[in-house]
Amino acid sequence: MALINVSNLTFSYDGSYDNIFEDASFQIDTSWRLGFVGRNGRGKTTFLNLLLGKYEYRGTISLPCECTYFPFDAADMERTTLETAVGICPDIQYWEIVRELSLLEVGEEVLSRPFATLSGGERAKALLAALFLKENSFLLIDEPTNHLDMHGREVVSRYLNGKKGFILVSHDRSFLDGCIDHVLSINRVGIEVERGNFSSWLVNKERRDAFELAENKKLSGEIKRLEKTARQKAAWSDRIESAKYGTDKYKTGMVDRGFVGAQSARMMKRAKNVEARQQAAVDEKSKLLKNIETTETLKLHQPDYHTGRLMTLEKLSIYYGERRVCQDVSLTIEKGDRVALLGRNGTGKSSILKLVVGEDLAHSGKIYKGRQLAISYVSQDTSFLRGSLAGFILESGIDESLFKAILRKLDFSRTQFEKNLEDYSGGQKKKVLIARSLCERSHLLVWDEPLNFIDVFSRIQIENLLLQYTPSIIFVDHDEVFCDKIATHRVVL
Repeated sequence: MALINVSNLTFSYDGSYDNIFEDASFQIDTSWRLGFVGRNGRGKTTFLNLLLGKYEYRGTISLPCECTYFPFDAADMERTTLETAVGICPDIQYWEIVRELSLLEVGEEVLSRPFATLSGGERAKALLAALFLKENSFLLIDEPTNHLDMHGREVVSRYLNGKKGFILVSHDRSFLDGCIDHVLSINRVGIEVERGNFSSWLVNKERRDAFELAENKKLSGEIKRLEKTARQKAAWSDRIESAKYGTDKYKTGMVDRGFVGAQSARMMKRAKNVEARQQAAVDEKSKLLKNIETTETLKLHQPDYHTGRLMTLEKLSIYYGERRVCQDVSLTIEKGDRVALLGRNGTGKSSILKLVVGEDLAHSGKIYKGRQLAISYVSQDTSFLRGSLAGFILESGIDESLFKAILRKLDFSRTQFEKNLEDYSGGQKKKVLIARSLCERSHLLVWDEPLNFIDVFSRIQIENLLLQYTPSIIFVDHDEVFCDKIATHRVVL
């Protein structure tokens, strides 16, 4: 059993006032299939980079083996896939890579193709196959599902379940449940390690949170009682002190100022003692609530549409040059429908959404939109986000207070508002687009892979929003749990 030992780890980025990690200590067994979970921006990728030795830090990290990062940067995309695999693992045997690829449902023929010609999903699978053949290496897998459709995620999850020795960063609950045996959770304060899959970890966390909240409720009552007592003691002390100088309206005549002064001092001491007890109770409360994730309820005000039918697609086919990506797609979206477009990568799901929002793509068939139908679009791509948040708000024409309130509920700190959009993480960029969509007065939400990079807690918030307010929406996403909970209709391409 080889262990990675982390002791008193403290780290912050240059120019930052806040520590990402502070005196964190824990152990990781390098034979575990370890899921790494936590809110966006909490430092998951940062910790992987610390294991790779990219940053200086305080404390110690003891590594018994080399760590390798996925996605691996293939230097020459024009080399064949086999040459790329050999570059990762020089001792690789041809039959070994063929065996690994077959487990990942990738054909042998990709080995002779230039790596650049592979799809995103094929590249991810080929890199994983090569990296797991590398001996004496502990694999750090950072969000491998971003280029995988729902079937691809099932295949990779099953593949990882047959391996040992990796840390996996992912926000896909079903994917994690299929392949991990331990959870490393980065919380509001500190890092914890727990045996089990994601679902068992979440159940245990909810139980701990419920207990802490119950204890906090009792403690809040005690704090209020102490505050009231402290105010009474202080008022009595002031009243007695004023009597010493004959200013108390309830006292007349001569007073023994020495006696009154001593009585006032005793009363003040009691008030100070009560105040100290109150502060101790507050400190205890803050310790209790250190790891409860606050997931405030999001709100949506979708205006009513004048008819029940919003849109109809009739025998829609889409073309890219000579290639037809989908054929004869027909569907109707009624008010309140939540339509999931499903299918493997390349079947035209995102193209249909682009046509719906008005992009000019070569197609046949008809699209009938309701008169004055207002649509809000969340694109799959976030690379266009540049500049300040203030500029984005102005350009989008949305209410600044509402927009920032939604981002705060999605775990944005106020310091994030001062950063440029290009400095945001992938999950934070996606949250910006979702927050804008929630601010827009639209009759139909059109969301293309809205959950990419977004943390589990925010996914649950978004699920609850869509279930509570039941907006009309057509969406593409590969999160199986999300689709099962949200979709009222499924269209499989």
